[in-house]
Amino acid sequence: MREKILYALGALAALLLARNIWVMLTALPDEAFQGAIFRIIFFHVPAAFTCFLCFFVALIASISYLKSGRMHWDSLAVSTTEVGLAFGAANLISGMIWARIIWGIWWTWDWRLTSMLVCWLLYAGYLVLRRAVEEPAQRARLSAVLSILSFTVVPFVFFSIKWFRTQHPQPVLYGEGKMDAAYRVMLYANWLPLLMLAAVLVAVRISQENRRRELDALRRQAHSI
Repeated sequence: MREKILYALGALAALLLARNIWVMLTALPDEAFQGAIFRIIFFHVPAAFTCFLCFFVALIASISYLKSGRMHWDSLAVSTTEVGLAFGAANLISGMIWARIIWGIWWTWDWRLTSMLVCWLLYAGYLVLRRAVEEPAQRARLSAVLSILSFTVVPFVFFSIKWFRTQHPQPVLYGEGKMDAAYRVMLYANWLPLLMLAAVLVAVRISQENRRRELDALRRQAHSI
């Protein structure tokens, strides 16, 4: 039953994405100054939102693990962190493509881009730490602490596009930034299938993590005999 729900959710996400791409290409006009490439915002921004939401869930799961010591919180934390990193990479890569076409460069070391890269590297370090620690409880405890510390960077990344006036555009969904209503509707409409896709990926990774944990326990038990 659970697998059928995940398949259905994944299929619905794919259908919504296909529908949104069709609308983007056929119904929405080119942006006045940036032209057709502006449509990349419908993936660039929702990918960042999904990434931050995953990191927030990882924060809650990490705090819950430290309070309860229950390993399913650790499974949720690592699963959401991995999915968050995937969407963070999508945000960085789509931003680089956008920058190459509009600015003529792939990258610039301004506050906004650099803070997102630092945030992504911190969470990548979380995964490196997990591979370096063998004992499950110690690995979960150290990972939870690192996840909590890493999240302190997320608000800085989110608000950096408002605090620092650099080459990166100002926020278009809040503050002084403005976006055409049709573009705004499409941006949120395209966030929905990305959220559904993230939920499917997290559920799959939790199942994999639980099976890996069971196999690891059996292996340890066999070695102790």
